[in-house]
Amino acid sequence: MLQDALAEAGYPERVMVACSGGPDSLALAAVAAYFARRGHVDGRPVTVGAVVVDHQLQPGSADVAARTAETLRDLGLEPVQIRTVDVASTGFGPEAAARDARHAALEAAAGEWEAGAILLGHTLDDQAEQVLLGLARGSGTRSLAGMRPARGKLLRPFLGLRRADTLEICRAEELEPWHDPSNADPSFARSRTRMEVMPVLEEKLGPGVAESLARTAAILQLDADYLEDVANSTYASLVEHDGPDISLPEAALTELAPAIRFRVIAKAAAGVGGQQPSYRRLLAAEALLRRKGSAGPVELPGGVSVYRLSLAELQDRERAQGLSGTEGVPREAARCGKLVFRLHKPSRK
Repeated sequence: MLQDALAEAGYPERVMVACSGGPDSLALAAVAAYFARRGHVDGRPVTVGAVVVDHQLQPGSADVAARTAETLRDLGLEPVQIRTVDVASTGFGPEAAARDARHAALEAAAGEWEAGAILLGHTLDDQAEQVLLGLARGSGTRSLAGMRPARGKLLRPFLGLRRADTLEICRAEELEPWHDPSNADPSFARSRTRMEVMPVLEEKLGPGVAESLARTAAILQLDADYLEDVANSTYASLVEHDGPDISLPEAALTELAPAIRFRVIAKAAAGVGGQQPSYRRLLAAEALLRRKGSAGPVELPGGVSVYRLSLAELQDRERAQGLSGTEGVPREAARCGKLVFRLHKPSRK
């Protein structure tokens, strides 16, 4: 699996393993160390290092990081770095905040070492849990598609491997992994999914539930990629910039298939500096297209307002600006209204 992942990534010469000391990432480090000792993958030269991120969220985390780093050096990985991060609240929960801080540290370490790939130890079980959590949130295709085997420098070669397999690798390599106590903490939705929900599903629906969920993610990744490509090209063809504002012509938006229309609206919100809107907020913004006259605003996450300007108001604005019947008028006047997206800067106190 690792050999295939590195081949698909173009055989990066410098590879960095992200290792917490847990069984999944430690097993991945042990497999990567095999290629480090050989010095090549399919005859292509490779050097393997590692990064241990200390989130400082638990007592003794520095000791865990130090022991993990020592184990990685014993495996033959070099260099091995420990990165200490401060997990700041982002409003999206502690797990998301820790992930953001961890990924920033990994990207920084990879950049300094000029690593071409960062290996993450997520398994098929993690993927299945991700899909279940997306279903529980009522998320869309992108979320249900789960984690990607490759995203930029991030590679997840173990997404087809069960968690029990990583434990077996650690036993075979005589490694003693660290077991994160937060994985059994019921205050976290992911922990409840792992410890309570998945075992019940396996019991009631029979074995193979995790594999089916992971297979669902793989199928949806293809669908999500296609829809994203269509939405990107459609957005690029429709978007209009007016200073810091972004607008989209309502007639063209109305003609789009709903799956593309919602994505284009979300891209416009992101284009002015906003965040990914929820489905409910997207419905509210999209409903502006069915209003008569100007309407709105609808508030979207990240301080973005979207409102509809009718054709009549657009023409009134043109006349007020002296554009109607004067030199410099666009060859084709506006034939429809438009949705306008605007970022509101926070007021200074």
